This record gives sequence, C-alpha cells and structure tokens, in this order.
Amino acid sequence: MTNDTDKTNELHKEINPMNDHTAGQADEQNRDSDLNMDQDTNGAEMMLDQALLRLSEAEALIAGHQTEVLRLHADAQNIRRRAEQDVEKAHKYGQERLLSELLPVIDNLERALQASGVEENELLTALKQGVELTLKSFVDCLRKFNVDVLDPVGEPFDPLFHQAIGMVESKTAEPDSVLAVMQKGYSLNGRVLRPAMVMVARAPTGSIDIKA
Repeated sequence: MTNDTDKTNELHKEINPMNDHTAGQADEQNRDSDLNMDQDTNGAEMMLDQALLRLSEAEALIAGHQTEVLRLHADAQNIRRRAEQDVEKAHKYGQERLLSELLPVIDNLERALQASGVEENELLTALKQGVELTLKSFVDCLRKFNVDVLDPVGEPFDPLFHQAIGMVESKTAEPDSVLAVMQKGYSLNGRVLRPAMVMVARAPTGSIDIKA
C-alpha cells in the first residue's frame, strides 16, 4: 500500500511541472496577445490620424480651389460687363467725333440766315428759303441719331450744359437764368457734345429781392 502511495506522489510530481510549464506558456501567450492588440490599436489610431490629416489637407485644398474659381468667375463677369458697357457706349457715342465736326456747318447756315436780314427781293428770298430748308433737314437728320439742340433761353443756368460768357443785369429775367444764347449747344444721348454759350441774367445793382 505504501508503495502505491509513493508511486502516486511521484506521478503527481511529474505532472505538476508539466502543468506549471503549460500555464507559463499560456500566460506568455496572453501577454503577447495583449501586446499585439495594443500595437494594433496604436497602429489603427496612427492610420486614423493620418487619414484625418490627409482629409483636412484635401478640404483646405478644395476650399482654396473653390475660392479661386469664385474669383475667376467674378473676374469673368466683370470683364463681360465692361465689354457690354463698351459696346453700348460705342453704339451710343461712336459717332461723337463726327457729329462734333458737323456742328460748325450748322453754325454757318444759321449765320447765313442771320446775315440775310429782312430785305425783300426775289433772289434773296429764294436763297434764304433754301438755306432754311437745308438747316432744317440737317437738324432733323441729327435728331435721328439722338442729337438734341441746347437753346436754353429763359431756363435756369446749368453748368453741365451751359457755358456762361458773361452776366447782364435784368429787371425782367430771373437771376441766374439764361438771358441770351450766343451759340447753341448740342448733346448726344444726354452727353454734351458742345455746351451752349450763354449770357446769364443777374439782379440790377442795388435792388432788393423781397420774397413773400
């Protein structure tokens, strides 16, 4: 009986070291597994950080491109708008220089009528009528191209359209109104081709303007 007990004890001694060794290997494997998991976690976090960084850089790049596209679009709109304005001005004022050169012709026709006076004879009357018709057709032609005559007698003086060459005292005309037009002016689509040369009325010296 004693021998059986001794054999059993020896068997346990032989098995226990094996169990201890197996347990040690299991602990080491668990530690390796935990280490691998930590490494995998750290690697995943690094990859996520890198991905977020690349995403942020891509978003910044896209935002920069969007800003550039918007700026280019605005520049294109401004260029198109300026081109449209230039075309419009060319249509409205392209003949400005030519029309300005024709104004002295009208002046000469008007002077010819003024020089004819009131003397009556058949030849002079026919000549006068011919000049009047020529002048009228000339002015009518200019009006077709939106040229307006500036003949502001009695109107308030406007420095944008009138050029004062002198002031005259007047008891009847309103002060700072146009008393006489020495040379008619002309405008093209509202833009002055030539200002009207005018005499401006002023109140007589020593007069008192009493307003009710």
